[in-house]
Amino acid sequence: MDIRVGTGYDLHRFGEGRRLILAGVQLDEERGLVGHSDADVVTHAVIDAMLGAAGLGDIGTHFPPGDPRFAGANSMELLRVTLALLSERGWRPVNIDTTVIAERPRLAPHILAMRASLAAVLGMDVESVSVKAKTSEGLGALGAGEAIAVMAAALITRDS
Repeated sequence: MDIRVGTGYDLHRFGEGRRLILAGVQLDEERGLVGHSDADVVTHAVIDAMLGAAGLGDIGTHFPPGDPRFAGANSMELLRVTLALLSERGWRPVNIDTTVIAERPRLAPHILAMRASLAAVLGMDVESVSVKAKTSEGLGALGAGEAIAVMAAALITRDS
């Protein structure tokens, strides 16, 4: 059995007139994140972690930000495509771990929904998907509430 680990990172700044979507879950907030797609920073970090683990590059390689096909794209659909890319090569995710770094909004009430959303697309048990929330203690752009950043790790496997 082959086992690999990949890491991912993404950051998006807040902007007016955008929906806030994290791990496929729309949160009721006044501002959302700015990006070419739906700017789902959690899902983007997970995609990068999975692609990295499989040695398939990064999210920008597969879904270029300048490509009009991905303007406003649903990141959960991009995650489905990523899962298919891995599956074509025999890989499947075993565990996903994410850390969301944001001063606001308060994520605790949404964590289970976010985990369930990712797990559903990836065909995994919710227990195999982790979403944790941290703050930057008021330091820097993240601490000022100007952006949200996410770190992710993915464990993938395939039969030899």
